[in-house]
Amino acid sequence: MIIAIGCDHAGLKMKEKVRTILQELGHGVMDFGTEGEGSVDYPDFAYKVANSVVSGEAEGGVLICMTGNGMAMAANKVKGIRATLCLNNDMAYYARRHNDSNVLVLSGKFTDEEELPDIVKTWTVTDFEGGRHIPRLEKIRKFEEG
Repeated sequence: MIIAIGCDHAGLKMKEKVRTILQELGHGVMDFGTEGEGSVDYPDFAYKVANSVVSGEAEGGVLICMTGNGMAMAANKVKGIRATLCLNNDMAYYARRHNDSNVLVLSGKFTDEEELPDIVKTWTVTDFEGGRHIPRLEKIRKFEEG
């Protein structure tokens, strides 16, 4: 699987760990930055990752900022993105299983680094359940249409 990753300055250290975890799991990684600790605007990176996912260039994405909220808000403005903030393994499981999440959002401040490998792995290996969740996602798609 090819996964696009991006972060702002508050997520840089975690992004480097996520890249390593993904590569160890056998995934290709497209890194959209940031590369430095200087202050940057998280929407710029959220849009790059989100657009790579909706275009099919990447099969999924991972975004990281201090809380994760800003990245999730920005990424979810891109039609077709289902970015989900996952602070633990259970959230990652249900984000994929019930919500068919295509972008995992992490918090550089609130995500437990010891849980990070499990969160990332769970998000990458869990399949969408379908069934009763399909009509719910269809409602979201209709809202996107306006």
